[in-house]
Order: sequence, then structure tokens, then C-alpha cells
Amino acid sequence: MFLNFIDELRSAGIPASLKEHLVLLEALDKDVIEQTPEAFYYLSRATFVKDEGLLDRFDQVFRKVFEGVFSDYGQQPVDIPEDWLKKLAERYFSAEEMEAVKALGSWDEIMETLKKRLEEQEKRHQGGNKWIGTNGTSPFGHSGYNPEGVRIGGEGKQGRAIKVWEKREFANLDNTRELGTRNIKVALRRLRRFAREGAAEELDLDATIAGTAKQGWLDVVMRPERHNAVKVLLFLDVGGSMDPFVRLIEELFSAATAEFKNMEFFYFHNCLYEGVWKDNRRRWSQRTPTWDVLHKYGHDYKVIFVGDAAMSPYEISHPGGSVEHMNEEAGTVWLNRVVQTYPATVWLNPSPERQWGYSGSTRMIREIMGGAMYPLTLDGLDSAMRELTRKKG
Repeated sequence: MFLNFIDELRSAGIPASLKEHLVLLEALDKDVIEQTPEAFYYLSRATFVKDEGLLDRFDQVFRKVFEGVFSDYGQQPVDIPEDWLKKLAERYFSAEEMEAVKALGSWDEIMETLKKRLEEQEKRHQGGNKWIGTNGTSPFGHSGYNPEGVRIGGEGKQGRAIKVWEKREFANLDNTRELGTRNIKVALRRLRRFAREGAAEELDLDATIAGTAKQGWLDVVMRPERHNAVKVLLFLDVGGSMDPFVRLIEELFSAATAEFKNMEFFYFHNCLYEGVWKDNRRRWSQRTPTWDVLHKYGHDYKVIFVGDAAMSPYEISHPGGSVEHMNEEAGTVWLNRVVQTYPATVWLNPSPERQWGYSGSTRMIREIMGGAMYPLTLDGLDSAMRELTRKKG
């Protein structure tokens, strides 16, 4: 099975040598991990994956090889009523019903009301207009309708929730996915500033010819390799409403990785807050404070945000507005800090530009960016790269 694992890793383009295979076997022989599938997953990933961009492909290979071996391991029964786990029926609301549902009011009023509901509610509810439940007009729950509420579990239907409480799993992007078109790379190449730095390892043919002619003997002249000196910080929105754009973002990520040798990337969800991350599976346990990013990377970096900017306005404007945690400072505070630290900052939006005007959050972020929001199209990329070139760090 392990040899098949190695073959599958190599077929997926992940370097897997005999040495690494022996290291894995030695680690297992010495019992350096607990005898659990999760521990083996992390051990094998640490052994074979040397590039964050290959994490997603490793996960696919691991599942393909070991699915069925570990599928039933450690499954603990959970004493939860079955009807809580399944929607009993899909309820559709008429225009009259939707019109009759009134929003509770401000963010503070909604959160205060939710707190009271949690204290008072003792059982499951379905189809109502007050308690936390499903298929109703209550502002709390899921699979129903309310113009402004808090989704707890389930799937979003109307896209109107101002906060979502549920476990999220985001997949890492693959930075080696083949591009559907080379035009993305061509557009990114506008953001270039070549320089020669480092050790002199490249033959300078013109200088060698000139020196040899002048000296009368072979005068070999070496020079540092010419490379793109532009430094890029890439912030990628993942999960939720970004799921339909995964392939497009992977193509951009792949092209950017190839074009910019001095590039760092981080993930965020919906809006930038006090922490970002490199691995979506460890986004809670291995987060990088945003302050550390601002202090580590100089103001000469070019910053590119990639996201659809589609969220509740509260996620941008209010402390505690994040859909996943209680953020102490509003998203707008962190976005403004980035813009003030890095003069060359743009936002690439994969959603159609004609829809931006209907989204309050999109208008807010575009204003924070000083208007530097561009559609993730070839023309939009070209305009964004021109904008970054004009703005000097």
C-alpha cells in the first residue's frame, strides 16, 4: 500500500523519493506518532510536502489511496435526534410572506435578541417566526427567510445573513494548476522591475567579448542573474461565496507563483481581520497575526487582495461582525491599515462588475481601496497591474 502511495504522489507531481519513503517507515517503526489516521496523515504530509501549494493535491492523493482503510476508524456515535440533522421539507415563501417579515433592526438589537433566545429556548423548532429553528421566518436558524438574520448551521438560501455560525472547511489552492490561458501570465508581466542582485553566476557575454578584445586575452566576466525584483503580497479570500471561483483563483495563483519570485500569500475569509493563515486546515491553530505581516514586509511590497467582497456590511463596519469569530476591531480598521502601509494596493473581484453596485459591502471595500477594485478579467488584470506600477512603494 505504501509503495502505491508513493506512485500516486509522483503521478500527482509531488516529489516523493526513496529517502522520504524510508524516513516515513522509520518514523512509524519508532512509534513517533499515535496510532491514528489523523496522526499518520500529518506525519506523511510533513514528510512528503515541501511546498504549501501542493497541500491540496496531497490531500486528494491521501484520500484516494487510504479511503476505505480509514473510513470507519474512530467513528463515535453521537446522540443527536435525527430530525435535527435533516431538513424535513423545503419551504418556499410567497412574495406576500416575504414582505410580511420585518427585520429586527440594528446589529446590536439582533445580537441581543439572539442572546435572549439562546437563554430561553429549550427545544428544537421548525417553521416558526421567533425561536432558533429551520424553514421559518425567525431571524435565527437556517433554510428559511428573513431579510436580516443570523444563520446557525444549514445552508444559506437567500444570502441575507449578517452572521453565520457553523463549522467551515476550506481547501488550499493549488499553485501548479495548469492555466486555461496564458493571457493571465501576460497581464501579470506588466508588473515587472528587473534587477541584478546576488552572486555573479551568469556569463556576461558582451562584457566578456569587450574585455577580451581590450586586454588581448580571455577575460571572462560574470554577473548576477537578472530577475523580477517586484515584491508581492497576495491575500486570498476562500470559502463561502468564493467557492464558485476556485478554479479561476487557482489559475491566478499559479500564474502569480510563476511570475513573481518574491511573493508571499495569505488566506482570509470575507474581510481582513487580526489574523491570516497559510493552511486552511490549520487556520485556527496556525494563524499569523496581521500586525506581524505589516511589520515584516516593507512598504515597497505590492499588495493584491482577491475576493468577491460579498458579505454583510457589519463584517466590515462593526467589531464582532465576523461570521466566524468575535473580532475586537472592525474589518475596515484592518483594511485601512494595509492601504496606509502599502501605497500600491488593489483588489481583484471575480464577480461580474455589473453586480457590484447592488452590494453594499462591495461599495464599502471599493471606497476603502480608493476605487482600486478591478474585475478578475484579462482587461481588469491589465488595469490593476498598471495601477500597481504607477504607485510606488
